[in-house]
Amino acid sequence: MRPLLLALIVAAAPQAALAFCGFYVGGAGKDLYNHATQVVLMRDGNRTVLSMQNDYEGPTEDFALVVPVPVVPKKADVKTLPRDVFDRVDQLAAPRLVEYWEQDPCQPPVAFGGLGMVGTGRGGGGFGKGGLGGRQPLVTIEAQFSVGEYDIVVLGARQAAALETWLLEHGYKIPAKAEPLLRPYVASGSKFFVAKVNAKRVTFEGGRALLSPLRVTYEADALRLPVRLGLVNSGGEQDLIVHVLALDQRYEVANRPNATIPTNLEVADATREDFGGFYRALFDATRKANPGAVITEYAWQATNCDPCPGPVLSATDLATLGADVLLPDVKVAGGALQLVPGKANVQGALDREIVRRVVRRHRRALEHCLAITQAPAGRIELDFLIDAQGKVPKATAKLSPAHGPAQKCLAQRVERMLFPKPKGSMVKVAMPFVARPGGAQRSVGGGGQLNRFVLTRLHARYGPGDDVEDLVFRAAPAIRGGRGTARGQSTDAQPASANTFQGRYIIRHPWTGALACDNPVRDVWGGPPGGGSEKVAARPRTLGPTRAAPNLSALVPAGIPALGVKPAAP
Repeated sequence: MRPLLLALIVAAAPQAALAFCGFYVGGAGKDLYNHATQVVLMRDGNRTVLSMQNDYEGPTEDFALVVPVPVVPKKADVKTLPRDVFDRVDQLAAPRLVEYWEQDPCQPPVAFGGLGMVGTGRGGGGFGKGGLGGRQPLVTIEAQFSVGEYDIVVLGARQAAALETWLLEHGYKIPAKAEPLLRPYVASGSKFFVAKVNAKRVTFEGGRALLSPLRVTYEADALRLPVRLGLVNSGGEQDLIVHVLALDQRYEVANRPNATIPTNLEVADATREDFGGFYRALFDATRKANPGAVITEYAWQATNCDPCPGPVLSATDLATLGADVLLPDVKVAGGALQLVPGKANVQGALDREIVRRVVRRHRRALEHCLAITQAPAGRIELDFLIDAQGKVPKATAKLSPAHGPAQKCLAQRVERMLFPKPKGSMVKVAMPFVARPGGAQRSVGGGGQLNRFVLTRLHARYGPGDDVEDLVFRAAPAIRGGRGTARGQSTDAQPASANTFQGRYIIRHPWTGALACDNPVRDVWGGPPGGGSEKVAARPRTLGPTRAAPNLSALVPAGIPALGVKPAAP
């Protein structure tokens, strides 16, 4: 497997299997694409944090990563990251398959804030000093240090051929076609970040090296991602998935066409059997209708989602991906607090279990309050009212020991919750919790700034013979799409004041029970009848390239006119 890289992986053993891959772990399944590169960019002003996931198969001594960078990074600018942070980013932004049930038309509707989910998802030698070329070296070592399991050198070059020679002389077997691709970067004055693995510092699992993702911080006028060097290792069609995190801002590409994935499509029940295959076919059709375009698949606040395929990005996740350097007030500190609920006291015509279930679905948001306000461990009492519309007009939080900022944040989060409409008068709720250390790391400080990060997911595909240039990104207006339960919503992205766009695909189950009332209220959609936990779709473990593509007309009965997909035959 030789995926398209944002950089260049060079190997001393050309036959080794190379994989610098990201993958979907959301609704479409983690095997949605066999050859995909995943990176995360965090941007504020001129400062950029580039995080790269290194999924490599082969001898550790053969691994090397070459990334053109605009400046020479210092050791403090380079870090290794936990591998699971990429999983959480990918899960949050991946396409979702959701399932709605029509509520009993003769009962007051149960309108939850979220929806039942289907699929919470669905090498070289040592480095030497000096350079080549006599008095004025054509290749110079600008910096040299070690981080984690990597030995890193930053090279400057005045000539692409000399850079190629330097790498060859130091044990790297560069493909013959590398020099022309290096030439534009040398001409622009780029530096070359080169990382190789020190096998003595690698963790192995089942004989396979577990390489840590790398994070590099630098300043640059433009937000740019080098992808041309990936052509050296590309042996076929490759996918590139870029996640951009920026304050209050969605991003798109500036030097290629842009398109958005169709959303709000109502699909047949059979879609659950191969949601990954359905989405691949939809992406292929979107790309065919928009030649050369980079497809936007997600644009939403990083600490919020609806429906949620899993946890949102926590303060720790954002700090890990670069908020700790972009926002001076964000720091990583001790163990995170977890909320353990006690027995709720509910006075009024609303089942206690329903109240508990709604609050539990917002527990991560409540724990986020404790993290960003640096609240101490202790006891918490939430007191709130639920009105006839299921809304919370007033909430208070009491902490022991008292902590004003956390109490205010918790009360505000509770007031955003939406409950089923009670039968009768207002409902009064008192719900206790114990906040105790959970052992994981957390980020503190930054306050409301962490809630301003917008996560954009961009998906590009390259085939053999494509004219590839580095991707340049630009700020883009906010869009919405893929939210709400009403039928007939637009399948295109719409202009908006805030970003709430996602690829969402809907299975509906109309009411099939008796209608024992004079005036039934139809078309009210929510979770499974009688409550219950969210279902998890069966995900295919492997999606081989020879698998037949699904028939979109059969899976999307209404068709997709924008893509030329006709409605299914009656």
